[in-house]
Amino acid sequence: MIVKDAQSMQNLGFDFAKNLSAPAVVELLGDVGAGKTTFVQGLAKGLGVEDVVTSPSFTISKEYQGKNCRLVHFDFYRLNNPGLLMSDLLEKMHDPNNIVVIEWGESVANILPKKHPRVVFQYLDDGTRLVEQYL
Repeated sequence: MIVKDAQSMQNLGFDFAKNLSAPAVVELLGDVGAGKTTFVQGLAKGLGVEDVVTSPSFTISKEYQGKNCRLVHFDFYRLNNPGLLMSDLLEKMHDPNNIVVIEWGESVANILPKKHPRVVFQYLDDGTRLVEQYL
């Protein structure tokens, strides 16, 4: 799917949330600026989160309470080795009340469920984004 602007990316995330229920793990793949956090902002709204959702690039993770679940957003961009954060991720993934969204999950790929949704974001030359979903 081609996404033309930030509002459309948020709408895509909002619609994606309709098919999620806790527990779930979602992996987001794509370069910096491809729209991953904007997608999560829409996903959060779809889950009933009322807080402002921001990128966890510097804090590594952020948690938000939704209507029927907790959204846990990880960003491993700056970490080649997640160390102790791997334990935190495992704990969050095994909590039946959580929907865990992971950006830059290559360093934790070995502990992710074998089957989980992956959303791939690609920045195109014309400023649009190509977004593809895989299970």
